[in-house]
This record gives sequence, structure tokens and C-alpha cells, in this order.
Amino acid sequence: MQVELLEATSDPEELVCRAARNDYMSEYGGDMAFEDVMVSVEGDSLTEKKETLIGHLLAHGHYGPFEHVQATFHVKGISRSCMAQITRHRHVSFDVQSMRYVAFDDVDPEDVTEGEFVVTPPAADDPDWVGRNQKTGSVDEETVEKRREVFENSVQQSVQDYQDLLDLGMAPEDARFVLPIGTSVNMVMSLNARMLMHVADMRAAADAQWEVRELTESVLDLAGDWCPITFDYYEENMKNRKNRLAP
Repeated sequence: MQVELLEATSDPEELVCRAARNDYMSEYGGDMAFEDVMVSVEGDSLTEKKETLIGHLLAHGHYGPFEHVQATFHVKGISRSCMAQITRHRHVSFDVQSMRYVAFDDVDPEDVTEGEFVVTPPAADDPDWVGRNQKTGSVDEETVEKRREVFENSVQQSVQDYQDLLDLGMAPEDARFVLPIGTSVNMVMSLNARMLMHVADMRAAADAQWEVRELTESVLDLAGDWCPITFDYYEENMKNRKNRLAP
């Protein structure tokens, strides 16, 4: 998996603060300098003032101002299973690589067992991996080797069957039915900062599936660089608490 920040609101936390201060100012702030907008907020510098206000907003559940700033992420190589989970969220915009219009006829089925085209779950390699709703715990090396063999044979055969169907003239939109749910796709998603925190509440939690958790953690890392005060506060004070962030 690879996640990149494509584009985002510039000066996001200034915008959050301007929006929040608008609610409590008698003056019109649109033509005021940011220093004047923040004059009554506690702090010796603008950074400290932003920290004060953003912390106050998040601590008191005033999440509306965080809807004004948005980021777009490009995600490479997530499974259709992970894609189905993340696209369940409302107020997020998605574009997903189409398997109707893109024919993956150049993938070598032999490479699939090395992670090409199909995402390999950790349980196929790790004898100590225990997933949610798993009825057993750790297994021995012989068992995990058998798991790996079964998994590799299955996905390799599925990709070979898919390409055979393409060679037999079947349309990609129909040939794809034989492919596993672990088939990888690329995706672009856009969301505002409030929704990103809500997604993180759901998908970075310890009980979330490993792949969507990895995706969410990667997005949070990038968000921390883009909107540092907000997501530092989220990480330190709100993460894993299932906050009431959903619009």
C-alpha cells in the first residue's frame, strides 16, 4: 500500500480559526488580518493562540469549523475488501480504479504469489497472527505453510482464469467475477478534517481490520503534517475514544 497527499487546503488551521471566531465576533472578519481576528484568544504568539482555540473546539465538541478544510489522498494497492470498508463512509468523495474499463491482461499469474495484483493478508505468513472472529489462536509452522500454499494456489488460479476468460473474448466487467476480494485497486479520496477524524475513530481502532487500519494510520500521518495542531490534539486526547464526530 502507498498513500500520498495529492492536494489540501492551504493554511488549514488559520481557516478553522477564522471560521470559529466568526461565531463569536460582532465585527465582520473577512477583511481583517488574522492577528486581529485572534486578538482576544489566549496565547503569546499566533501559534499558541491557534493551539488554544483548536484545543478548545475539539475539547468542547465544536467540530463544524473543521469541515471547511479538505484534503485529497491518492491510495495505491488496496484490496477490494478494504475499498468496500472505507467507501461505506458518508461525506467522503471517492474515485476507484475501474475493473470494467481496465483489463489487467498484462499481470503474470506467477507474480501474484509475490504480492502482485492481489493483497496477501498477514495470516498467510504469520503463524502468530490472530484475526477478529478467529476460532483458533496461533498455529505451528506446518499449518501456516499450508495456509500459504492454499492461498497462493487459489489466487494464482483465479488470475489465470480471469486472463483466460479475457482471451476467450469475455468483457473485463464480466471476467472480473472470478477474481478474489483481495484484488488490489487504486483510489482517490477527498474528505474534510472533521470527517477524517471520524473515519479514524472507526477505522484506526484496535478492532478494525488490519488493512483499513493501515490505510487510516497512513492518512493520519499525512494529516499530521498538513494540519499539525489539530491532529496532534486528536492523537493525544481523542484517538481510540469513539468521539461524536459524525456529521
